[in-house]
Amino acid sequence: MHFNEYIGALRGKSVAILGMGISNRPLAKLLLAAGISLTLRDKKEREAFGAWIDELEAAGASLKLGAGYLDDLSENVIFKTPGIRPDIPQIVSARQSGCKITSEMEAFFDVCPCPIIAVTGSDGKTTTATIISKLLREAGYNVHLGGNIGKPLFADSAFINKVDRVVVELSSFQLMTMGKSADVAVVTNVTPNHLDYHRDMNEYISAKMNVFSAQRRSDLLVLNADDPIAFSFKQHAKGEVRLFSSVSSPDNGCFYDGKSVFYSVNGKTELILEKKDISIRGEHNILNLMAAYCAAADAVSSECCRAVAKRFTGVEHRIEPVRTLDGVTFYNDSIATSPTRTIAGLKSFDRKVILIAGGYDKNIPYAPLGPAIKECVKLLVLTGPTSRKIKAAALEAGADIEILEIDDFEAAVRTAAKAAKDGDIVLLSPSSASFDRFTNFEERGNTYKKIVMSL
Repeated sequence: MHFNEYIGALRGKSVAILGMGISNRPLAKLLLAAGISLTLRDKKEREAFGAWIDELEAAGASLKLGAGYLDDLSENVIFKTPGIRPDIPQIVSARQSGCKITSEMEAFFDVCPCPIIAVTGSDGKTTTATIISKLLREAGYNVHLGGNIGKPLFADSAFINKVDRVVVELSSFQLMTMGKSADVAVVTNVTPNHLDYHRDMNEYISAKMNVFSAQRRSDLLVLNADDPIAFSFKQHAKGEVRLFSSVSSPDNGCFYDGKSVFYSVNGKTELILEKKDISIRGEHNILNLMAAYCAAADAVSSECCRAVAKRFTGVEHRIEPVRTLDGVTFYNDSIATSPTRTIAGLKSFDRKVILIAGGYDKNIPYAPLGPAIKECVKLLVLTGPTSRKIKAAALEAGADIEILEIDDFEAAVRTAAKAAKDGDIVLLSPSSASFDRFTNFEERGNTYKKIVMSL
């Protein structure tokens, strides 16, 4: 459906937006500008919003805020924020009564005029999606990068052309109700995550599978051959499958042998990159590079890949160097909201580090983190609700190191810095979400950087 048709079909109908986060604000402005009857619903009280909510009300929006924000949910079309589960009673009742339940991203998939490359996974989504966008831009395409990476795209749909390319990062929350799949789907890996939201691991896995479940025979699925769950998706693929691996050598896809990256297709193998060509830190990011190349290989050359790999040093809050002070180097890996991310971060360094970890509990297991702490950490500074779980994992693995539990975040950072000596690395890699004291991982990372820069 064309974007203008989609908007036209909403005229004369009542529309609601559930959850007024960043991704839904451009949508609200767009619908109001199109003259559509709009109700904004959010569990937060009015005082929690800035002046922009007054502007939307002045533009014609009705507001239903606070504890009863889902009362009388009966609009013809309801755009739900991903953070609200689709099976809560009010939404189930609205759906049964004939209301259409959708989302900003689902609407974008309905109207996007050009091919979509979608990236999901437990780790590496943002880095992989960013690399894909850079590869395509290097090859001369006009690229639109968005989704869970922080930029909503539906409001920009009118400005996207058929010859453009769209790259989206999709979370399991967004994918739970997706009825359409991307032309190219990438699954970086699937490990326990967000089990405070999902009912169980099976629901989490099913959500991830929606990134490709509605693909056609002409579409492409890119999978991590080294990840058991992601690799198992191969049997459900409808179209071509490309694999990336640092353990095996797939017939169709990318392989890293510890020194170089190769790409195989149609019985031919090509050298794509040598390790010296790659600027980003960490071998897990070499997997992300391979995933990106597999997704974009039909449109980009190995020369493009080398050019991007040499320039790209990473995304903010992902093993981001902050500063070196008195011979001590500080890194910000605030994106590490799960054990697998922290493990990858720890293994990016050639020496043991001082690790700052802990935060909001997503009800995921921490036992896998223990051996990595034993192998890679010289001092463990814990802060936040998951401190006890991380400490237990480290002790269970036999880590014979000093473990400090400090409730205050700034005090934890300053303690780690004070303990560091010339040549040491201090790494913030929380292995936990940020919601115990921060709005998101970006705020946590920025706070860390501010503290480090003030030392």
